[in-house]
Amino acid sequence: MITIIIRAVIIYLVVLLLFRIMGKRQLGQMQPFELVLTLIIADLATIPMAEVAVPVLHGIVPLFTLVILHFVLTFFTRLSTTFSSILSGKPVIVVNPKGIDYQAMKKLNITVDDILESMRGLGYFSLEQVEYAIMETNGKLSVMPKAEESAVVNKTIDAKVEPNVIPINLVSEGKLMKKNLPVAKVDENFVLDFVKQKTGKSKLKDVLVMTIDKNGQVFLQLKQGEKQIFENVRSR
Repeated sequence: MITIIIRAVIIYLVVLLLFRIMGKRQLGQMQPFELVLTLIIADLATIPMAEVAVPVLHGIVPLFTLVILHFVLTFFTRLSTTFSSILSGKPVIVVNPKGIDYQAMKKLNITVDDILESMRGLGYFSLEQVEYAIMETNGKLSVMPKAEESAVVNKTIDAKVEPNVIPINLVSEGKLMKKNLPVAKVDENFVLDFVKQKTGKSKLKDVLVMTIDKNGQVFLQLKQGEKQIFENVRSR
């Protein structure tokens, strides 16, 4: 038992030292190759802890080898932008002034809900607030708001602003969000008729996203098309 405790303490201190050497970057800020190395290190560290038959040195050597590999890869990513893009990828614009880039979304294997969730985490609850949104190589979303949405001190300029409203998602990637219909005080027929009237499409499978807020503003975008904004829409 004492042997296992001592081995666990040694491996813990070694792993702690390795992560201090690798830097203080947070998990959510890691590039893909850094995250893979971190996961492998965590997995390797458990082997000499639990397996008494495995010499501690046999567990420490692979750990240091991975750290050396980390620095080699980091060196080459700094040396070559091409190597960096191959290893970590490139930032991708997923929202532009025309709306959501459906092709970019498919390339990244993300959904409309993923984009909306990341936007809400940054304080933007409507696609209409966003000029550009970029998916960074570490999986984080960066947002450039529209000029009128930029931070200002309203008290300073004595500006009158309308209360914020949260849009309700009615259609996401061709799927009707039935649970949201009662909240939005609309029904399925309203959604189908509205889409057909405004786009000429009779099926929701062609719709990328459709939202409505309590003021009656509808955001509508087809999978192959630009965004459209409709004001003062009233349900039947």
